[in-house]
Amino acid sequence: MESNHRNDRTTGDHRSGHHPTHDDPTPENLTPDNPAGGDPEALAAFVRRVRGPVFLPGDDGFDAERSGFQLAYRHRPAVIVGAEGADDVAAAVGFAAGRGLPVAVQATGHGLSVATDGGLLISTRRMATVRVDPVAGTARVGAGAVWGQVVEAAARYGLAPLNGSAPGVGVVGYTLGGGVGVLARTFGFAADQVRAVELVMADARRRRVTADSDPELFGALLGGGHGFGVVTEMEFGLLPVARLYGGRLVFGADRVEDALAAYVRWTETVPDELTSSVALIAYPDIPQLPAALRGRHLAQIRIAYTGSVAEGERLVAPLRAVGPRVSDELREMPYAESHTIHQDPSDPHAYVGDNALLSGVDAAALRRVAALTGPAAPVMCVVQLNHLGGALTAAGGAGRRDAVGHRDARFALRLLSPLDAADPAADQETARALHAEALAAVAPWTVGRSVNFLFGGGGDRTDGAAAAVARGVHEADTHRRLAALRAAHDPAGLFRFHPSALPGPRAGEPVAAAGPAGR
Repeated sequence: MESNHRNDRTTGDHRSGHHPTHDDPTPENLTPDNPAGGDPEALAAFVRRVRGPVFLPGDDGFDAERSGFQLAYRHRPAVIVGAEGADDVAAAVGFAAGRGLPVAVQATGHGLSVATDGGLLISTRRMATVRVDPVAGTARVGAGAVWGQVVEAAARYGLAPLNGSAPGVGVVGYTLGGGVGVLARTFGFAADQVRAVELVMADARRRRVTADSDPELFGALLGGGHGFGVVTEMEFGLLPVARLYGGRLVFGADRVEDALAAYVRWTETVPDELTSSVALIAYPDIPQLPAALRGRHLAQIRIAYTGSVAEGERLVAPLRAVGPRVSDELREMPYAESHTIHQDPSDPHAYVGDNALLSGVDAAALRRVAALTGPAAPVMCVVQLNHLGGALTAAGGAGRRDAVGHRDARFALRLLSPLDAADPAADQETARALHAEALAAVAPWTVGRSVNFLFGGGGDRTDGAAAAVARGVHEADTHRRLAALRAAHDPAGLFRFHPSALPGPRAGEPVAAAGPAGR
């Protein structure tokens, strides 16, 4: 049962029936992050103000509320507010600001990269409203909505959002980071479709921000939006896409290198209407996996094409010419089935991941990455190379100045290693070292990192490594612009739990490569 500190609002006793001991994490003993500032009545008064549940360490439901999809890293707050609406968010921010508590936000927890240790966590998963306006071609979503909800709601009207590959990922966090989705090369970043953002800022006031009302802040939120406040609702445009041609071509171990090389050459020939990636996966030989995957090294080429089936078949012919395939799943499908293209895991698990945005690629470098991360690797490593370009290179509107980083990148190289949820630290450093070595192979072409694909453990990096990550997320000028805006809107650094909030590059300093220096 959910313990929510609301059972005795009328008496002011926020922990009815609970008797503190020396080791009990009550407000009187919560140090150094005492959420009530030594005054339990202050916390009780706050609890009475909010509709959603409030959790302290030790409460039933505290661990479940702070846990997300990412099981290797979890927030360690002094207090959690399960917000049910924007008023709860405003109350939580005001309470935290008045006591100097930093604030973290979590909807699904897929992209957790910097965890809070103390402070206040606002859980937005209850704010999962989705409203589609088929006439305007827009969607308005709450802070806890996930892409699967939006895809389903939009599909009823023959519309589609610029969602990512996994239906369980939160809409807001994904979009604030830019959002490279299933139709990215055709329609651009998810952030390019945003019309309005409603958020609570460090002064605990609610604001609706648009390109007209505050173009500077609006642009900063799009691609650099982590760290300006707590987004409570977002409005964005939908696209008239009801179907597509897509799926996967899967090649076995004897064709991995050939498929990778053919894929890179092929990307130079395809139109913007085709978005794709290739993944290299060396599955371990363990009983938890389906028999068809155990111990196999596979290359999976993923396709999403908005044109006709006939033209799609013609375009993929060079890939099929690589040789026999383990499976060929290309077909016409309703857009509502686009998540089947990547078949991302749906169950929470532990992992760590990094990435590099590339100006180009070299065949020898990619062979090196494949060899490092293949069956002989010390830990499992999923490699994914996303083809970028197309509409991703253009800003989202005439004269709109956003903060999406490195739009000119041609590829994104993503690395992800599963960890043991029971003991994630056991292989974490091994995985990081492997990622660093693989990213070093593409360092000459590295222009930065994507904040959307930084997974886990950002808060426990050394200062130098953390700063290198921050420097890679945006171009130097953009980073300085965002830092100045954050200083103006959040001078106390209330919203500090994200990688791009770290100190940025000095004037004239080059962007660090996403190689060993980033570890």
